[in-house]
Formats: sequence, structure tokens, C-alpha cells
Amino acid sequence: MTEKLRQNTTQYASRLSIAPMMDWTDRHCRSLHRVLSARALLYTEMVTTGAVLHGDRERLLGYDPAEHPVALQLGGSEPAELAQAARIGEDLGYDEINLNVGCPSDRVQSGRFGACLIREPELVAECMAAINAAVKVPATVKCRIGVDDQDPEESLFSLVDLCAKAGVSVFIVHARKAWLKGLSPKENRDVPPLDYPLVYRLKRERPGLHVSINGGVASLDEAKAHLEHVDGVMLGRAAYHTPDILGAADRRIFGEDAADVGPFEAVERYRPYMAGELARGVHLAAMTRHMLGLFHGRPGARAWRRILTVHGVKPGAGLEVLDAALEAVSAARDLGAQDQGGGGGLEAGEAA
Repeated sequence: MTEKLRQNTTQYASRLSIAPMMDWTDRHCRSLHRVLSARALLYTEMVTTGAVLHGDRERLLGYDPAEHPVALQLGGSEPAELAQAARIGEDLGYDEINLNVGCPSDRVQSGRFGACLIREPELVAECMAAINAAVKVPATVKCRIGVDDQDPEESLFSLVDLCAKAGVSVFIVHARKAWLKGLSPKENRDVPPLDYPLVYRLKRERPGLHVSINGGVASLDEAKAHLEHVDGVMLGRAAYHTPDILGAADRRIFGEDAADVGPFEAVERYRPYMAGELARGVHLAAMTRHMLGLFHGRPGARAWRRILTVHGVKPGAGLEVLDAALEAVSAARDLGAQDQGGGGGLEAGEAA
């Protein structure tokens, strides 16, 4: 694949992407998401430059080839180290290198990266220039609209314009400020108000840039509405807690002539991956923890979660646990169908 085609493919995929989420979007999670959507762009958890340069690269950066297109998100603020880490990521086959300028955690702030870098747009631009010069794959930025008492219109546009001068054309914008003092990382995901119009304005006034929107997007309906104003949408917690929504993404977001992937089919598609990982010594729970929401809102969802949670963590647990959970869901579904046929349908959520 030529570099130009690779970049076009990645930008097409970023029409819908899955956010990098610490402790969640590991290789097992990404492999599950890939069986649901063949098109969405997947992201790693954030990996610091120090970890890339000095840590266990197979553990931190290893991935299954089926995950493509997949982007590596880096955390750091030293241009030379970021360039070196980006080259390693490209050599490993990642389709995009992304810089985290949005994480608000104390640990990230103490390392001088993440959202606190919004206060240093010149440094971010210097970092992106170094990454851009080091790799041929797209070098992108994920940021908030500002931090603390900054004026978002000034902070966002300043950061974007300086990075654009450094050669960056793709921005993923979480449409909230980050409050670095007084709010926890969890609170920073909900408390600061969303400002979608500001991100729409960024795209409108910088039409040559590829702008994706992130933050609070809970459904494909909402994603489609955002795509009337921006180039891409990044799903976060909705994709993790209710991953089955991704099963309709290729048809609804990408316009593919493809049948939707339901939860039962997703499990069957994921099964060979799970079997391979179990054979390599991976614990079942490392994979099933990402599947707990797969049947969310459907009959048997509660039994599905209980069986995977209780039995999936036991030593030596294997695919028989998955089969037992599927059997429970099937039984609940069949019971619900019988009750509806008899005119005594279940109350919403009763079987779940």
C-alpha cells in the first residue's frame, strides 16, 4: 500500500473512530471492536515515550494484524523522544501516530504532557513537527478545547493553527475544557460543559483541516448528526459499555453494503481470537471483561455479565464459560419470545 493510499484509508476510517481509553482499549478490546466494525479507526491506550523507548514493547505495543487500521497514541513533550517513539510505532506498522493533548490526570500533568500542554501550544507544535518529520504515516493531535480559565476560542484555535503550520492536518477535539485543578479525571469526562458549536466552527473556518469531534457521543444517531458539521466522530465510553452499537457502523456511518453484526455473531467472530490468546496463556477474563456490555438492554444481559464476571476469573477458565453465558442469553431470549407470543410480554429490562 502506498503512503498516500494509506493516509487516505486512515482518514476514511476516522469518519468513525474509537477513543484511546486507559485500561480499556488494549489489544483484546480492539480485537473485539474490529469484529463488530471492519471500518472504524481503532486507537491504543496512551503509551508514554519513556515506555515505548525503554519498556516491554511487545506487551505495550503488540497488536493483532486484524486490528488495522489502528493508531498509536503517544504521551510526551520532548520532541526528540516523540520522534523516536513515532518511528518505532511506524516500524511496527501502526497506521497513525497521535499525540495526547487532552488527558487531565495528575500523573499526566506531573510528566508535562496531556491536557496541560494546551497551555504551551508552541511546544505542541514543535513536538508535532518532530513527529511529522520522523514518519510517513499521518501525525495527528487529540486535544481538549482549553484548560481551566482559558478562553476556548483562543486556546483551541491557537493550538490548531500552530500545529497546522507544523504540517498537521488532522485534529480530534474533545469538545470540553479540562479542569486541571478541582476535578478528577472521571469528573472531567462529565462536568465541564460540551461546546460542540465551537468544534463545528473550527471546521467551518478551517475547511482544509480534517476535524473529528469527541465527547458525550452516545449513539450512531448522534454520530450521524455530528457528521453534518465535521469530518469524523470519535466514540468513547458508548463504544466500550455498549459495544454492540458498532455492529451497525459500517452500514450506517460508512455506507457499506454490509449486514449488521449482532452480538451473537460478534462472539462467534471473536472466538478464534480468544482461543488463540488462551493457547498463549492469556487469562480468559482479560478478554471477557471487554465483552460485558455486548448484550446490554437485551434479554439475558444480566446473566451474561454474571457468568463472565464470576466464572471468567477462575484459574483455567476457558471457552466453556463463554458457551455457558451464551446459553443463558439464548434461554432468556427464547423465554421472552414465548411470553410475547402468549400475550404476556416481559417488562422492559426484566430479563436483563
